[in-house]
Amino acid sequence: MGKKATCLGVCLLLTVSVWTWGLLRDRQYLDQKLIRLHVVANSDSEADQSIKLQVRDAIVASLTEGMADIGDAQAAKAYLRENLTKIERIANDTLEAAGVDSRAVVTLCKETFDIRKYDTFTLPAGVYESLRVVIGEGEGHNWWCVAFPSLCMNATSEEFEAAAQTAGMDQTLTQTLSGEESYELRFYLLDLLGKVENLCFREK
Repeated sequence: MGKKATCLGVCLLLTVSVWTWGLLRDRQYLDQKLIRLHVVANSDSEADQSIKLQVRDAIVASLTEGMADIGDAQAAKAYLRENLTKIERIANDTLEAAGVDSRAVVTLCKETFDIRKYDTFTLPAGVYESLRVVIGEGEGHNWWCVAFPSLCMNATSEEFEAAAQTAGMDQTLTQTLSGEESYELRFYLLDLLGKVENLCFREK
């Protein structure tokens, strides 16, 4: 009986260890392989919020074309670093064309994000790589999406899964983010880990 209990205990420990390792691997993937697009409006006025969306549309169109054939996160980051000046110029050309005096500043940086629900998937809280676009004073409401893999426009479940697969996301994480009922605990823990990351990042 003692040997049987020991074997069961070892099996349980191994199962928990493998499950925990998979959870940490998924959290690491989100931290290192996803790139968010974060556009911050000058203010919450109706005009500034409208301008924010115009800037968003111009940048998304450029990224959709420029990153169409990129299937690797490192290559995506390299592309964005090399094209920060171009992206900033696109934003400022859009502002100028709209007759707005505000200027935009574009950076690639780490940022904290809270949980965010999209049409067909949800991203847990955490510290993500971010293409950050700040218009003028940057005191207005944000708009954000996923620049890599390319998920800035409304995506069907099939399109999300295809983009995730192209970016190297495994099926377990894809189903977790898609809201599969059997993965609710996994998502909850990923979000909890992300909140801890956010807290540590803000206290640096």
